[in-house]
Amino acid sequence: MARKVRIEVEKALEHLQTLLQRFSDGASLETLQAQYGEPIGERTLRRHLVLLQQQGKVRASGATRSRLYHWIPETPPANDRPLEAADSKVPLSPESEGIQRLLKQPEGNRAPVGYNARFLQSYRPNTDYYLTTTERARLMTLGQTTQGDQPAGTYARQILQRLLIDLSWNSSRLEGNTYSLLDTQRLLALGQASSEKSATDAQMILNHKEAIEFLVESAGEIGFNRYTITNLHGLLSNNLLPDPRASGRLRTHAVGIHLSVYTPLAIPQLIEENFNLLLAKADAIQDTFEQAFFAMVHIPYLQPFDDVNKRVSRLAVNIPLNKKNLAPLSFVDVPKDLYIQGLLGVYEQQNVALLKDVFLWAYERSCLRYAALRQSLGEPDKFRLQYRDAIRTLVTTIVAQGMAQPEALKEIEGYARQVSENNRSRFVEVVETELLSLHAGNIARYRIRPSEFANWQSVWNGTSH
Repeated sequence: MARKVRIEVEKALEHLQTLLQRFSDGASLETLQAQYGEPIGERTLRRHLVLLQQQGKVRASGATRSRLYHWIPETPPANDRPLEAADSKVPLSPESEGIQRLLKQPEGNRAPVGYNARFLQSYRPNTDYYLTTTERARLMTLGQTTQGDQPAGTYARQILQRLLIDLSWNSSRLEGNTYSLLDTQRLLALGQASSEKSATDAQMILNHKEAIEFLVESAGEIGFNRYTITNLHGLLSNNLLPDPRASGRLRTHAVGIHLSVYTPLAIPQLIEENFNLLLAKADAIQDTFEQAFFAMVHIPYLQPFDDVNKRVSRLAVNIPLNKKNLAPLSFVDVPKDLYIQGLLGVYEQQNVALLKDVFLWAYERSCLRYAALRQSLGEPDKFRLQYRDAIRTLVTTIVAQGMAQPEALKEIEGYARQVSENNRSRFVEVVETELLSLHAGNIARYRIRPSEFANWQSVWNGTSH
């Protein structure tokens, strides 16, 4: 009996230590109790924290009423630590790793497969689940906002400007778009396209903006129905398809999938039938996150449109989240190669495990992005800590010298050449994000004077005369 109790305590300590790793600025007792994932008494939680402190794995700070608990890393991050290991490592299940092993085989060694209608037909809404009860509960906890009881879309409207940039840029990035975060912000805010980038890249981002605004403005009326999904495709594909009539229209011809042995349906009648079935099943799902993930799986698998199917699925994920005023999924930091592998697992094996791991991790990252607005989570970002001095120097220089956006981007990219190649693109994104997040209430950490900030803002926003 004593051995059983000891094992249970050890498991609880490991779970608590893993939980604490998500809070770089520390977590209160109340936060840990709420995020624990299962009921735990306050006295038990305190006892476990004391044990971890005694083991040198946790430290406490602050007075009793405002005490925070901090995880103590075993080793500090090395200066040349690879990007994935430092910041963006998506934890994978053994099943997901098995999918990756199969996908590493050359295409010629993978058996060609067609659309498996049973994959969709056999799914029973509210009886079958891709996400476990624990996973759905944890996502709900992460996504909660203070606007839960307000009309649909209230929260998304409050953060719309930030959401437009985040989701437009990240979704486009997953399609190979070459715009930077600052390029995207300038295009969306000022209508200024980059002269160094293609017109297709600019069109893709502008299409995302219009599609996101459609989802947010109509949050209370839209859903998983033909009107919503076809119009979502029409907005996202505007001016990007060889045949303009194909925007918002179901596919009438065969298509292939790049780097895959999967061949989608080619008969228009079957595409129509399965599209209607997909919408009916998605609409019947009652759980918000199961409904979102179902769309992320089945829209790309069916490939109902000529192109732009993945983009439709990534934005459709937010339809149920907006309705419940939950934090949006903006695909922050999602590695493109892992996302594509997750889709290939669905295409070729009808196995959602790898895509699910990406979805779970991506939603947590998105929630952390909007944590400052919700004041319920800290963002455990070791990458920012690693490059703290460089980020501060760059931001201060850009503001103090009153740089406009094009000039600032060149300054950042020039400085980034000093950063290890694995971390370079992430470094640029982090500095751009810091600049876009500056406001009068947080400039002191960069030793920026209010007058400097006001002058820079007028140049940055194009309002100076």
